[in-house]
Amino acid sequence: MATSKLVQYLDSTGVSYLFLSHVPAFSAHEVAAVTHVPDKDLAKTLVVKADSNHWLAVLRADHRLNDRSLKKALGVKHVQLLSEEELSSLFPDCEVGAMPPFGNLYSIPVVVDKFLTNDDEIVFNACTHTESIKMKYKDFENLVKPQIAEFAEPPHSTEDREW
Repeated sequence: MATSKLVQYLDSTGVSYLFLSHVPAFSAHEVAAVTHVPDKDLAKTLVVKADSNHWLAVLRADHRLNDRSLKKALGVKHVQLLSEEELSSLFPDCEVGAMPPFGNLYSIPVVVDKFLTNDDEIVFNACTHTESIKMKYKDFENLVKPQIAEFAEPPHSTEDREW
């Protein structure tokens, strides 16, 4: 299971993290609720195809992806979310929709929304709908070395298409 791969990787780096087991949760909001953290502290991982390349777009769970801003940040013309079948093939060791934001474990580049970089700690899916990991954002950034960009907005905005 990818959880083991992820945990083995984190253990090998020596960073501190907290492994959280919880009841099944399938949306970012549900994960935040069952792990008892605010939505703003949960890192939501979306997998997108930007022109012909895959990217992990990581943002706060209380924000929405703005596709126009993401296209600009990545310098591409087209951005679309991947289908469940595509997710299964890219992350065969993860439950669909429970991908961690560690693109470096899957040879997929990562872009993190600027708002998330302000958080001291983040919580994210650990490849299952019943396990999450809590760690310092700075440790995550040092391990993954993501591109930082502005591509998310609060959910009340209706400008552009939002995911």
